[in-house]
Amino acid sequence: MRGLRDRGSSRALAASGTATAGLVAAALFAAGCSTGGTGVEDEGAAPSEAASRAAPVPSAGDAGHFTESVDAVKLLMADPKVSPRVKADLRPCAKDLYPVDTSYAVLTGNDTPDVIVNVLTCGDAVGMGTYVYRETGKTYENVFSVEEPAVYAAVDRGDLVVTKQVYAKDDPVAEPSGEEVSTYRWSAGKFTREFWVRNEFSRAVGEGEVVASEAPAPSGN
Repeated sequence: MRGLRDRGSSRALAASGTATAGLVAAALFAAGCSTGGTGVEDEGAAPSEAASRAAPVPSAGDAGHFTESVDAVKLLMADPKVSPRVKADLRPCAKDLYPVDTSYAVLTGNDTPDVIVNVLTCGDAVGMGTYVYRETGKTYENVFSVEEPAVYAAVDRGDLVVTKQVYAKDDPVAEPSGEEVSTYRWSAGKFTREFWVRNEFSRAVGEGEVVASEAPAPSGN
């Protein structure tokens, strides 16, 4: 499913002035990933390895200082803001490999990196939800969440970029009719939408057309 961004997201983000490398970098799930049904009709990207595997992540203030990665699955399961439906579908695709993408970036001006988590389905890599966690003391606070069909979040130069695939009736999962790309910035203790672009994909030539480039009314979490 993440391969859809090769078609649409690059054009949408180019139109909005944001890079899409973070949206298209990861590949589809390995063939051994079993199909995991989900009641949520969303989009996403391919799964990371088990969230419990520690990887060094540079902190905000000092490139020479590192912090170990968080257990994203445990974080999600303990979060009351994550819906029961997402939690129920958050199962390993193969052995202990969960369909979760985790990124670290300085989005909220904190001294330590914020954690961006995308939850996906196993079979189609369809996004079930996207979340941003901010470290507060020894815990992490959910400061942004979207649980909608076909949603995926990435980071572009300090901004949170959320892409949502748009489907018309009878569209196959691999062929959405378009996508919406929203850019959020941290301000006054919350994320506020600064830019919004909608792309509609041409069925004739495989190209998209920007049909709106002004954001709707600002919204945040």
